[in-house]
Order: sequence, then structure tokens, then C-alpha cells
Amino acid sequence: MTQRKLIITHNLNENLIESVKEVVPDWEVIIGREPSSWNHHLQSAEIIVGWKKEMSVLFDHEHKLKWLQSWSAGVNSMPLTKLKSNHVVLTSANGVHAYPISETIFALMLSLTRNIHTYVRNQLSKTWNHSGLKLELHGKTLGIIGVGAIGKETAKIAKAFGMTVLGVRNSGQSEPYVDAMYLANELNEVLPQCDYVVVTLPLTDNTRQMFGTSQFQQMKPSTIFINIGRGQIVDEAALIEALENKKIAAAGLDVFEKEPLNENSPLWEMENVIITPHTAGSTEHYATRVIEDIFIPNLRGYLNNQIPFINVVDFKKGY
Repeated sequence: MTQRKLIITHNLNENLIESVKEVVPDWEVIIGREPSSWNHHLQSAEIIVGWKKEMSVLFDHEHKLKWLQSWSAGVNSMPLTKLKSNHVVLTSANGVHAYPISETIFALMLSLTRNIHTYVRNQLSKTWNHSGLKLELHGKTLGIIGVGAIGKETAKIAKAFGMTVLGVRNSGQSEPYVDAMYLANELNEVLPQCDYVVVTLPLTDNTRQMFGTSQFQQMKPSTIFINIGRGQIVDEAALIEALENKKIAAAGLDVFEKEPLNENSPLWEMENVIITPHTAGSTEHYATRVIEDIFIPNLRGYLNNQIPFINVVDFKKGY
């Protein structure tokens, strides 16, 4: 009988490797970041953890793939149409990022509120200057656009600052720590109320270019805008125009329409912008959470002929 095969396209520590092998002791398990370690196993792999662009040739030939575990929460860069037509189950890493990204969100909000970004620049030039510091975070209104795992953790932290939290989600379902929940088509009702707008949405056909000139016009001139979702959710030219013309006060940006951000982008030079290079989800616990919290529980069920149940992607929704 042919040995069943599992590919993991990331380097893991020995404890995680052993945890996986304990669940599938009779399987061949191929682990490694370099394509040379797994590319000749592609067509015979039943399960793959971590999609790579080099794998695009997989569906051009006969294959055995039944389940793909994404290493990221977002799946917009994956061949969703081919996965669906080949009846491959796709699960995401949704939930892995809740702690690190919510920490990044508040790092950006606090830095832009308390002028930390300005003081860092002043320090480099040995400039002792008040720089107009006056804003407080406490008691303000936060709009979270996309109340998933990250949004929920962000709302929870916001309550420690006594903030009013408004949420936007497709279902409209209420959530602890969110004072009022709105539907996506009610976005323009939410934006004028917010002192901070935080985008935590996945990129789908419905969210692409969701924030443009009209949305920035709805915001207060004092609004601080944070995007840690996907760059293509925001019309970057409209954002730049809003910042340049003081339609909004500042922006903290971890994602961009094109990455890396073009060195000619005006965003680099703006004193009211903080840029991070799509690193908001980086954490020392990333691999452990993907493998132990998502993949292994799903793997145990899969071996009992169950469809994976954690973070199954709905191909129609795109997340």
C-alpha cells in the first residue's frame, strides 16, 4: 500500500515535528521551507500545510491533494477557483494573529495619539520639542471594520481605555465589548462617529476598494485611520489625498495596494503616517498556534473521515 504523504512548507522546531508525527505515525511527513525539499512530492501529497507560489503547477497534472492548510489568515492570493473545482478543502490560520495584530493596532493608535512617532524622529536629530502633543485615547470612539478574531480582541482591549466601540460585520451579530454592531452597508453611518477607524477585513470581491474618497469624507478631520487588513481594501490615492488635505488626521498602515510599498510613494515622507512592512501578525508563537491550535485538531478529525472543522474557508465568501 502506498504511504500517505503530508507536506509542511515551513521549518518547525522538533517538538512541533514530533507532535505532528505522533498523529500520523504511518505517513511520510516532509517538512522544510525550501522548495527543493518538497517539490518532487507535490503530486503525491494528500495534505499540504502552507501554500507556496511554486505549487501553482500542482493542478496541471494528476494529484492526490485533498486538504490545504493555509499558513496565513488571508487566502486571497491562493488559487481558490482551482481548489474548489478540484474539491480540495481549504482551512485558514484565522485566529493565530489576534494577539500580535491587536497589539500592533494599539501600538499604532497610541503612537499617533501621543506623538511617539514624532518624538522618535526628534530624538534622531536631538531636537527637544513639544511637537503639539494634546490628544488622549481614553473615552474616544473606535470603529472596528470587520469584527472577527482580531476585531474582537481589539474591542476587548479598547474597553481598558474606556472607549466606545462600534463594529461592522456582515452578519450584524452582536459581540461582547462592542457597544453597537452595524452591517457592512451601514458603514457610512459608523464613520462620522469614530475617532479611530480600524480595518481588519479580509480581501474579497465585496471589500476591494471599500474605502475611497467618499468614506474618507465621512470621517472627522481628527480621525486616525488604521489598516492591518489588506492594502487593496483601500484606494491608496484617495487615502493620500485625505491625509494631504487634512480630511483625516493620521494613518497607521501595515498593508498596501502593492507590496513592498513603492519608494516613490508620498506615504513614506508624511509626518502623520506610520508604516510597518506587513508585519502586524508576526509573533514568536505563530507556528505553534497554526500547528497545535488549528492543524492538529483538524488532522485528528480528518483521520476519522471527518471534514476539517476549524477555519474552513467558504469559497463563495472568499474567507
